[in-house]
Amino acid sequence: MTNTYLQPAGSYPPAFARAVALLLVDEGGYSCDPADPGGETNFGISRREYPHTDIKSLTRDDAIAIYFRDWWRRYCYSDLPGPIGAKLFGLAVNIGPAHAARCLQRALRACGRPVEEDALVGAGTRAAAAAANQLALMAALRSEAAGYYRLLAANEHQNSVSEFLNGWLNRAYE
Repeated sequence: MTNTYLQPAGSYPPAFARAVALLLVDEGGYSCDPADPGGETNFGISRREYPHTDIKSLTRDDAIAIYFRDWWRRYCYSDLPGPIGAKLFGLAVNIGPAHAARCLQRALRACGRPVEEDALVGAGTRAAAAAANQLALMAALRSEAAGYYRLLAANEHQNSVSEFLNGWLNRAYE
C-alpha cells in the first residue's frame, strides 16, 4: 500500500504516538475470524471501513498513518485531556466514533457535567471534559464502555459475539 499521508516514524504528536501505541497492543495484526463482527482486519483497520485497501498487506506504519489522518485528526481527540482523548480514540476504533462519543457524554453526565448526547465530540463536550475531574471521568468512561459492550453482547442474536465479551471488557477497563 502506498500511503501519501505516511509520516516518518517519530514525527507524530506525542499524545497521538502514546494513544496509537496503546491501541495497537489491543488491535494486534491480521485477523479474518468469521465469528468476529469486525470481519477482516489488520492492526484494527477493517475491510468494511476501507474496502479498497489491501488489508492483509497493510503495514503497521500504514495503519498508524490511517489512524492519524482518519481518526485522530478528523475527530479531534487531541482536543480532549490526554488520557481521555487516548481512551476515546481507542474506543472509537473498536465501537465507532458515534458510540464512543455517546459513552463520553454519558460519563460526563455521571460526573455532574451534563452535555447534549449528540454523538459528536463538539465544543461543549470538549469543554465539559476539560473541566471534569479527570480520574472520575476516566472511571465513568470505562464504566460506560463496559455497559456498551455488555448490551451489545446481550442484544446480539449470534452467540459468537459473546465469545468476545471478556476481551471487550478488558479493553473497556484498561
